[in-house]
Amino acid sequence: MKNLYATISSGKFKGKKLLLPSLQTTRSTKNIVKGSFFDSFRYELAGKIFIEAFGGSALMAAEALSNGAQKAYAIEIDKNAYKIALQNAKLIGDELEVVNGDTFEITPAIVAKQNLPVILYLDPPFDIRDGFADVYEKCVNLALNLPKDKIYLIAFEHASHLNLPENIGAFTLLKSKKFGNTSLSYYS
Repeated sequence: MKNLYATISSGKFKGKKLLLPSLQTTRSTKNIVKGSFFDSFRYELAGKIFIEAFGGSALMAAEALSNGAQKAYAIEIDKNAYKIALQNAKLIGDELEVVNGDTFEITPAIVAKQNLPVILYLDPPFDIRDGFADVYEKCVNLALNLPKDKIYLIAFEHASHLNLPENIGAFTLLKSKKFGNTSLSYYS
């Protein structure tokens, strides 16, 4: 089987190729979505911790480090995707930490130990995949239980058919942008 790759598109690691897991394992963030996020928040990454929940290949976490994040985490439950994310982290450096496990269990602990503001990027498998019918509800519940004083921004990548609430606990919807079947919604 031929290897799939993605390229870091901006910052100090621009042009670096990262290995992608099988398309049966994960759904990689589209380039237009990734570009929009970093065009909007590139200059706000300095002095922040970036957490990529549902990390897949750790591409978003690597791109965040490339654009100035202090440290980045990628959390991935799938063993094959985790192994690929670890390989990619070795190409980036010690500032990228890859964690194998359940996002819903691990994220609160990672957030709690941070002394710098956190940008949380939630990119769950779309709810149309088997076994993921309640994934958006779980993501909303995760956000509800995060300490507001630790979170700078929550970026939620989701299927465009989903209408997220204006408020998730203490977090308020800043904006939402649609890219075909995928949307990005930002909470602060």
